[in-house]
Amino acid sequence: MTIAAIEVRNVKKAFGTFTALEDVSFTINKGEIFGFLGPSGSGKTTMIKILTAQLEETAGEARVLGLPSIEMKKSENKARFGILTDNSGLYKRLTVEENLLLFNNMYDLPKSAIDEALEFVNLTDARKKKVSELSKGMIQRVTLARAIMHKPDLLFLDEPTSALDPVNTRHIYNGLRRLNDQGTTIFLTTHDMTEAETLCNRVAFLHKGKVRAIGEPAQLKHQYSDHSMTVELMTGEEHILQLDDRTSAMKLSEWMSEKSILRIQTNEPTLGDIFMQVTGSDLQ
Repeated sequence: MTIAAIEVRNVKKAFGTFTALEDVSFTINKGEIFGFLGPSGSGKTTMIKILTAQLEETAGEARVLGLPSIEMKKSENKARFGILTDNSGLYKRLTVEENLLLFNNMYDLPKSAIDEALEFVNLTDARKKKVSELSKGMIQRVTLARAIMHKPDLLFLDEPTSALDPVNTRHIYNGLRRLNDQGTTIFLTTHDMTEAETLCNRVAFLHKGKVRAIGEPAQLKHQYSDHSMTVELMTGEEHILQLDDRTSAMKLSEWMSEKSILRIQTNEPTLGDIFMQVTGSDLQ
């Protein structure tokens, strides 16, 4: 029997009278890129902190790589995952290379691991720069380099491209796909639905501490589609037709025989549209 990378069952996390997570359940299979999607304050970061043993759940159970999540605080288990969060933990007076060397020595990695990590985040030319001289986006990339240096079994990414420009975002996406192809399971939190569609095998919508929907992006789009198409005629008129409607089929056949159709577009919802439909709010 294959052990799931992550299993979360009925997890609740309360801080006093405030409940950050309520009855959250999901499973992530090994080798998946799983997106945990929701606006700021929805509980995404709290979930990562539970899964990486920075917090303990109030109720329910979370298991990571077959172990209770609290076991991830042990050094032998820390070596099995990488994490990128807002808190970089970098030493500002040291250079990029010196920061990575500290981590490199901690896990007894070859020196080449630093070179590979810097190439992964497109920062090879910045290795001698002090962290204090870097932009927010560059610091985020250094932190990501540190998170993937030891080629972890499991990678936690909390809003990984929030401070990056489009060029470096694409570079990171390509690197994450390569890492995933090599066997690393990726747990990704984001409020960027385009990012989720680009990277994720499956996604879960988190809203006010509860999972509202979960599935493959294509599956969710089909489930929440209104199954309609927009037909634009040569005259400039636009008509919305239902795909499974007999009258619509007859109209479409008539326009096709008259060669009066300029364009046909299937009306497929975006993940953002679905999030709004499921939760009643947007991702801002």
